[in-house]
Amino acid sequence: MAFGTTEDIDDVMNEINMTPLVDVMLVLLIIFIITVPVMKHAVNIDLPQVTNQPQDSKPETVRLTVDAQGAYFLNEQRVDDAALPDLLKAAATKTPQPDLHIRGDKAVRYERVAEAMAAAQQAGLKKIGFITEPER
Repeated sequence: MAFGTTEDIDDVMNEINMTPLVDVMLVLLIIFIITVPVMKHAVNIDLPQVTNQPQDSKPETVRLTVDAQGAYFLNEQRVDDAALPDLLKAAATKTPQPDLHIRGDKAVRYERVAEAMAAAQQAGLKKIGFITEPER
């Protein structure tokens, strides 16, 4: 018992099946319906205003040098051991606070440099750096 002739089976279907396309479009529609209200909600914040004028308040640099004999020089001026903490405290009270750059001679004992760092810390200086020379 045959339900059709062989000519019906061999015919090629010339129509596009629209069912999968409609399913995909419905899924995309549901996704857009859900996400659009979420994108509309915004958080209100108060942003800072910017000026285009350069700031001229660059902090100065205080240079502390320890020579081979252990003597202190603050900005190339010889300083006694007793006067060093007072001068560093005066520098620490400036606004903006200056950077302290310590240059220690290679032949000086580390103890002298450590004493200078401790005096700077007790004076309240926050930014301390070391100046070195690169190897040649």
